[in-house]
Amino acid sequence: MGKRDELIEKYAADLREKCGVEPDMDLLRKVTIGCGPSIYNADASTVSGSDPAELETVKRNFLIGKLGLPDGPELDKAIDEAMETYGRSNRSKYRAVVYYLLVKRFGKEAVYG
Repeated sequence: MGKRDELIEKYAADLREKCGVEPDMDLLRKVTIGCGPSIYNADASTVSGSDPAELETVKRNFLIGKLGLPDGPELDKAIDEAMETYGRSNRSKYRAVVYYLLVKRFGKEAVYG
């Protein structure tokens, strides 16, 4: 098993154990691949749920840029819900897991067709 597959398994475990979500493994794999090399960097592979600049980056680059959603309060609400689902006390919130939750929240699986 390669490094990426090991990470995908780790992300799937977080979805099950921390988020209470049974992951669609095919979608999780596509979202993880979409994150690019950031998944291999300790800092870039996680999202700081308490850093407003980091959350703004998730909104601008992922929700608006990648998923093509229009800017608005709904995006901030969805990010907040994803942080709540993941558990605010969890220090390490993997970017791929957060993105997966947001893709499912907005029904944008087709982006990863």
